[in-house]
Amino acid sequence: MQFKDLNIMPDIIKALEKENYDIPTPIQEEAIPVVLSGRDLLGCAQTGTGKTAAFAIPTIQLLREAKVSHQSRQNIRALVVTPTRELALQIYESFNTYGKFTDLKCCVVFGGVSQKPQEEKLKLGVDILVATPGRLLALMDQKIINIEHIKIFVLDEADRMLDMGFIHDVKRIIAKTPAKKQTLLFSATMPPDIARLAGTILKNPAKIEITPVSSTVDTIKQYLYFVDKSNKKDLLLHILEDKNIVSALVFTRTKHGADRLMRQLSKNNVRAQAIHGDKSQGARQNALNNFKNKTLRILIATDIAARGIDIDELTHVINFDLPDTPETYVHRIGRTGRAGLEGTAISFCDFDEKGQLDDIERLIGKRLTEIKDHPYPLKNNFPAIKVVQPRRGAVHTASANSAVSPKKKFRMTADGTLKEKRSFNKFSSRDKKR
Repeated sequence: MQFKDLNIMPDIIKALEKENYDIPTPIQEEAIPVVLSGRDLLGCAQTGTGKTAAFAIPTIQLLREAKVSHQSRQNIRALVVTPTRELALQIYESFNTYGKFTDLKCCVVFGGVSQKPQEEKLKLGVDILVATPGRLLALMDQKIINIEHIKIFVLDEADRMLDMGFIHDVKRIIAKTPAKKQTLLFSATMPPDIARLAGTILKNPAKIEITPVSSTVDTIKQYLYFVDKSNKKDLLLHILEDKNIVSALVFTRTKHGADRLMRQLSKNNVRAQAIHGDKSQGARQNALNNFKNKTLRILIATDIAARGIDIDELTHVINFDLPDTPETYVHRIGRTGRAGLEGTAISFCDFDEKGQLDDIERLIGKRLTEIKDHPYPLKNNFPAIKVVQPRRGAVHTASANSAVSPKKKFRMTADGTLKEKRSFNKFSSRDKKR
């Protein structure tokens, strides 16, 4: 099936052809006809499956076909709420791309920057507004934005909203929308809180589920390196010597870790930039633009970028640190292998991350391909030992090289002496089978 078979208007088909988009993804093929029919929609699809076009294309068409008065054109007619600034910008760009041959006006508002330019654009009249929750509520409170007349409401990355603590803001926003509207809710996962929210805001929705989050795209090759934490930086430098790595998105667990890794790479003459929540919007956008236009080969990110960064032909994703939740692994590596292209995901695993590795492999139902022939194999096969101190809340960590045996766990007695609690070994199921 092609886009032209989905009853999409010529102006949008022309824009899609200009971008060399011919064949819709499964979520687009199923969602576009539903949205064009006017029904509410509950869409569950993992990152990288094309959700944005699935709601942007039919939204543009419905607004373009609607007959509205001049006065009505001054009202916001479609609202898209999304959790992060990066996602908001990319959705805004997508609406402009698909609607370039229409007269619809689109605006994006998000925090972290001055609201004055956003106010000026809103005054010119907006058909489609893309917004993050915080800035949207702030502008609503100031009476600069009115969403009481919207016809289409899109809640994108709903589960991410929940993770980031935006669910109450979202409920406040929904309360200000009209009762009669078309609502589209998209989420990569469907936790109970999101299912309950969907039940309250959707009316007899069509339900579409494309590729559950527990699966990874078949076009992504997934490799694993066991390495000591202290050697991760050197292993990364070794891997980046491969010129076949045209572009690499490197994930770290913390913001501090991202900045530290950027400095370490720089000291070794490898140019990289980092994006995370403490960076200014200007710095984040500059780094993203450099990465997208290929002037930057290495982008280091925390999980704020795990969803929504849409980079054409990204060849590699590298998990410098394994994520704490296995679903995040799927979202991270989903940045590559998009639109049917091949991609490569490389994961580093130190001893203390073997539990996370087990969880990831259990979720995706497959083993990562281990690369054993590398210069920094895992040598420290013992975990750090935590010993509880007498005073409440204090923790002492004994390293594997300390006088405390790394194979034993201890408890502090009332008289301040250490006694063995029980022996344990922290080996994954992968080790036990060897």
